[in-house]
Amino acid sequence: MAAKAVATAEIRGALARLRRATGLPVAFGGLVESGGPHVRISELSGTSTAALRSLAVTSGTGLGGKAVALARPCAVPDYPRSRRISHEYDAPVAAEGIRAVLAVPVVVRRRVRGVLYGALRSPRPLGDRTLDAAVAAARDVEQALVVADEARELLAAARTEPVPAGRGAAWEQVREAHAALRALAPRIPDPALRAELLAACGLLTAPPRAGGVTLAPRELDVLSWVAAGATNAAVAERLGIGPETVKSYLRSAMRKLGARTRGEAVSAARRAGLLP
Repeated sequence: MAAKAVATAEIRGALARLRRATGLPVAFGGLVESGGPHVRISELSGTSTAALRSLAVTSGTGLGGKAVALARPCAVPDYPRSRRISHEYDAPVAAEGIRAVLAVPVVVRRRVRGVLYGALRSPRPLGDRTLDAAVAAARDVEQALVVADEARELLAAARTEPVPAGRGAAWEQVREAHAALRALAPRIPDPALRAELLAACGLLTAPPRAGGVTLAPRELDVLSWVAAGATNAAVAERLGIGPETVKSYLRSAMRKLGARTRGEAVSAARRAGLLP
């Protein structure tokens, strides 16, 4: 249930970014239903009716179904008149009043997990810039789902067979997962789900010492990526903040931990149970 909620939240955020980047007045999308060939449209942005809500789009049918079947973006300049798609969904499309439509699949590990749609209310070709922006929004979702999947797998493995602290590729992978989870958490709008994800992060660290050092969430986010070997520039890119902001958080964390270098800060944080 939590995995579906994370994926749905990512779809919702991607639709908002898609509209901002392209200026398209309408965007909608949803996830491929577990165990079935359908995409269930669950998220609407800019729509004026509920005609598309909960619509089940079968693989191979309509524009979105074609995108699912081919696992690649598809677009039509005038949906009701297009001969390149089947027309099972003309009624809800007409009810919403959309004409030019694009559909971009969200593909994770070679499996389509969802579809993002963008649309205009007038017939006209959708240019390459619009399609590129839609593809970029889908890639953002794909990356977030990959991180969530890997983190879930690592957490499941840690519960059944804990990895001993120390050297080795397995433990480095745990550290990277911890950093990725913390980076993902602020992007989840549901506070309960966000808290659950951060609690899962805690499963990857040692129990904190009583009366130990406390770091602010962003200080810990930065230090988590530093511990995984990321440069300041890479940390800034992953967290969506400026390099100078990264330096500021890092200096603050070092001061609290009594460390003079990045390496000392990481070691001190691990001893305090703040990092895996």
